[in-house]
Amino acid sequence: MIDRISERIAYNIKKVVPDHPASQAVLKYALEVVLNIVFIIVITLAISLLTGNFSEASTILVSFALLRQSSGGVHLKSGVACVIFTTTLFTALSFINLNLLVVQVMNAISFLIILWLAPIGIEKQTRIPKRHYPKLKIIGLVLVATNVIICSSAIAVSYFAQSLSLLIARKEVK
Repeated sequence: MIDRISERIAYNIKKVVPDHPASQAVLKYALEVVLNIVFIIVITLAISLLTGNFSEASTILVSFALLRQSSGGVHLKSGVACVIFTTTLFTALSFINLNLLVVQVMNAISFLIILWLAPIGIEKQTRIPKRHYPKLKIIGLVLVATNVIICSSAIAVSYFAQSLSLLIARKEVK
């Protein structure tokens, strides 16, 4: 579905602006990325409005995305699979409400996984030179450490889920 929509939009862009420097394939890929993000955000927020978890879902969307950008993680092969999995995950996480001890344990586990593995699986998704990867690790660690002070259950579960994604990505990299 996302593949066909992005293909059609890319085709129309090239039809209207044939001299555009980007190829149709490049436009299609960029549109797939944007459409994945838009669908995940819109569907997750729509469901969260119906379930009454809008605040939690919004927090999860932002915190997961921030940590994802600095730490990497596993990537699904299909855009539709990504939208379905991520929307389901974020919606499910929005229902979790943890006590302070569990929040801090999740923060600690997430911190250790990021310290060990981040960034992983970003080589094909970013133009950031490898010499900056230690900075990405530090950013990820600072994000998780910040939740030690904030003590947000929604942030803890999103960081924990993202950290588990690093473990899965590690298996794929091997």
